[in-house]
Amino acid sequence: MLTSLYIKNYALIDELNVSFNNGLTIITGETGAGKSILLGGLSLVLGKRADLSQVKNANEKCIIEAVFDIANYDLKSLFSTLDLDYDLQTIIRREILPSGKSRAFINDTPVTLESLVALSSYLIDIHSQHQTQQLTQDDYQFKVIDALADNKSNLEDFSNQLATYKSLQKSLKELQASKADLIKEYDYNLFLSKELNEINLENINLQDLETQYEELNNVEVIGEHLSAAKALLAAEDLGVIDQVNAVKQAMSKISSFGTSYETLKERIISVGIELDDVLIEIDNLEENLITDPEELNRINGKLQIINNLFQKHSVSDIEELIAIKNDLKLKIDNTESLDQSINNKEQEVLKVNDKLNQIALIIHKKRKKVIPVFVSKLESILSDLGMPNAKFKVELESTDRLLKNGKDNLQFLFMANKGSSFNELKKSASGGELSRIILAIKSILAEYIQLPSIMFDEIDTGVSGEISNKMGEIMKQMSLKMQVFTITHLPQIAAKGNAHFKVFKTDIEDATHTQLKKLNEDERIVEIAQMLGGLTITDSAMAHAKQLLN
Repeated sequence: MLTSLYIKNYALIDELNVSFNNGLTIITGETGAGKSILLGGLSLVLGKRADLSQVKNANEKCIIEAVFDIANYDLKSLFSTLDLDYDLQTIIRREILPSGKSRAFINDTPVTLESLVALSSYLIDIHSQHQTQQLTQDDYQFKVIDALADNKSNLEDFSNQLATYKSLQKSLKELQASKADLIKEYDYNLFLSKELNEINLENINLQDLETQYEELNNVEVIGEHLSAAKALLAAEDLGVIDQVNAVKQAMSKISSFGTSYETLKERIISVGIELDDVLIEIDNLEENLITDPEELNRINGKLQIINNLFQKHSVSDIEELIAIKNDLKLKIDNTESLDQSINNKEQEVLKVNDKLNQIALIIHKKRKKVIPVFVSKLESILSDLGMPNAKFKVELESTDRLLKNGKDNLQFLFMANKGSSFNELKKSASGGELSRIILAIKSILAEYIQLPSIMFDEIDTGVSGEISNKMGEIMKQMSLKMQVFTITHLPQIAAKGNAHFKVFKTDIEDATHTQLKKLNEDERIVEIAQMLGGLTITDSAMAHAKQLLN
């Protein structure tokens, strides 16, 4: 409930500080006295966007602060979601600075307007002509029926499952899109992979292969030069080996004459041994040298394939080709396993869809059960409010579509008079009728759920006499379970309040100021008497006022 309201430097208000109690609070005042200013200030606390033109003195800060007792509202989780300190006495403050900048605070913590609106919707409901029109909207109509049907937990469950369902559907569509893209490349990737697998890349040493090719391709040249080398080494008398042997014999004859000669002899011997080994190696190479055109063609073909693959894939070594081959395998495997992934995701979607259908059915049944009760209560209250022939019909139709709050279409149909036909509320109910309907609905809601404090802004416009008395009774009954404010011009309603405030203007030093005063018992009698008979208060008006108050 709203326990206090402080307004400073706003419109025609210099400074105002007022406290409120539970029950029914009446606010009266002449037309133009500033009741709308009071509502405007309170609307800023509830998240309305600020306007510098609303500031009384543009050189000073404007402050609107409201204190709420939230002990009965079960808002701990909301405070946690908004990352705010929870306090049973919650203070909401708005400031408009001379610069035009606006700031908002909840329990002294700076917040965004979005956070302010999220919290304030649970604290106070300012009923205006605009909100009356909300009654004709689907969201509000569902809100009413679901409140009576106690569908809160079911709707939360449905909402959570629906979020999961949409997420799964999104993932499924992404998989299906991926499959479409991969299938386009699958055959080509398969061809490339087969081409790379056939060459057996892991067992290829490109350098060895190129060496084998060069050897086979130049076998005749190699043979000729091996033979020439062999002749130079082993030719009789003129061969290098014989010449070295001759040198060895010469050095042997003088080796005893000094260590230098002995060392040269040993070196010549080593050269001779090495040349013998070289000759043997040349013999072996010449003996093993073969001409193999088929092997040459095979190796040449393999090298051509490798070079073609290098060119095709824009790489320069075997390792890069192996990396490409592995990547292709991964793409192929992903494509081939995608059907299973899609199937698994489809099963998940179906499973959650089944849950949604089950929850939607529960929601539908609970709605259907409570609708006759709601219609009966509503028509009874409307009869008391001067609409004895008003008839209501609530059409509930199941659909195949998953909506945000179930699978139902809901429509409030209204018939004001006998002989007419049912039609949509917005087409068949006047503004005055809508005001009485919304009052009746809110009074029914108050029996089922904890409503926030409510402020009715001249909801009694266009009614008088016994009907206004009935409206006052309804608001009085509502105030037994919640805090109710009503701005009214009707004395019958004003007399039913637990507390009565008067909005009035005063002129001080050529400036007009709006003030709000809580009336005592005598002042209240005078105010109601004036509402009955005008500024000239008669004895009969005073007596009537006292009678109404009693």
